[in-house]
Amino acid sequence: MKGRSVMIAAPKSGSGKTVITCALLQALKNRGEKVVSFKCGPDYIDPMFHETAMGIPSGNLDTFFTDEEQTRRLFTDGAGEDQIAVLEGVMGVYDGLGGVRKEGSSYHLAQVTGTPIVLVVDAKGMGRSVIPLLSGFLAYDRDRLIGGVILNRMSEGYYNIIKPLIERELKLTVLGYVPEQKELGFESRHLGLVMPDELEDIKGKLEKASGQLEKTVSVDGIVKLAGEGRRPDGGGSERRGRGREMYPALKKRPVIGVARDEAFCFYYRENLRMLEEYGAEILYFSPLHDKKVPDKCHGLLIGGGYPELYAGALSENERMRESVRQAVNRGMPAAAECGGFMYLHTELIDREGVPFAMAGVLPASCFYTGRLVRFGYIELQENKSIFLPEGERIKGHEFHYYDSTDNGDGAEAIKPGTGKTYSCIVENEHCWMGFPHLYYPSNDGFVKAFVEKMNKMS
Repeated sequence: MKGRSVMIAAPKSGSGKTVITCALLQALKNRGEKVVSFKCGPDYIDPMFHETAMGIPSGNLDTFFTDEEQTRRLFTDGAGEDQIAVLEGVMGVYDGLGGVRKEGSSYHLAQVTGTPIVLVVDAKGMGRSVIPLLSGFLAYDRDRLIGGVILNRMSEGYYNIIKPLIERELKLTVLGYVPEQKELGFESRHLGLVMPDELEDIKGKLEKASGQLEKTVSVDGIVKLAGEGRRPDGGGSERRGRGREMYPALKKRPVIGVARDEAFCFYYRENLRMLEEYGAEILYFSPLHDKKVPDKCHGLLIGGGYPELYAGALSENERMRESVRQAVNRGMPAAAECGGFMYLHTELIDREGVPFAMAGVLPASCFYTGRLVRFGYIELQENKSIFLPEGERIKGHEFHYYDSTDNGDGAEAIKPGTGKTYSCIVENEHCWMGFPHLYYPSNDGFVKAFVEKMNKMS
């Protein structure tokens, strides 16, 4: 069976992409389809809704992070030929790096993966004006990827009036409408949506949303459109890791302890998969609930999340804090990003000004600023080659309201749109700590170095 794919995109953020994507995924799963999903761009939380709430494998694809060839490979690696791949867009469909470049945009990802687009338009408060809006987006669609539209927040009565006008004037398939349903919206906080586990009866909400979608949207039409895509052929990469096949010097698989719980949950599936491809065995542990770092670990990865929301519990778990501090201080290779970086500080000062003791690896304080400190894509280049090949860069992004009294000077962050730079990353021969979230496939040299450091501990 030829692989099928469809992208849910929109003219702008806030149009309803996430709810409609989740509803579609649930509807397809209920029909017995094999489904996989991808989020366009550096977003951790939307994939969690797909994976945690619905049990659907979910990853991230981003044409700024990886070039076209590697993006295609990551896509074909993550989506089997017997699956429907549902891609959720980001921002407006044409909005890429800096809001103006194609890299990082939903449209560029659709081009690279040969994926048809369903445009979700928030039509509340609109009448016939939706037609020139759609006309403009179609005129800009040079590859003719937009194959249908869903009108969000529209009444049945008005839908029956406007649908034939759109189809007659624009020759665009109107796949359906979704009435306004405030009770099905997902709550947000400073870093985006709240976690799926925090929402009351999330599975019930998703079932209700999928039921509504089946009533007023042609899911059959979406499936048909998905089959019209041009799924790229899979392809190898000379730089792709294959564990001991590529690195026969590994005596055995080193074990990396990955912090994963309510406080630390921001991980790209592609990053974890790459660690395994390069020979590491992943063992999850909880800085919140466990008492110590697992004995068999040869390295640590502490990702982002919301440690500030669990600062009291993290602080009270003294045995775990001491265990992490001792492990890193005795030379265990470690990488910590954003929330994980915050946890490794001596203290975390919350938004009320209350200090909480953290792991104490880094003799510094991290504190709430009340504003977005850093935001957007970056490229990182070390000042001394420790985790990256000399002169090479790795790509990532930042998005945080907390800051540190010691952000480090181990690397320079370069903003791709402006070329502006700033210092960041606290590092030594075995440890990498900082606010930036890394996307490992953008430079597998980081993973190779990290696993080799762990291998020396095994």
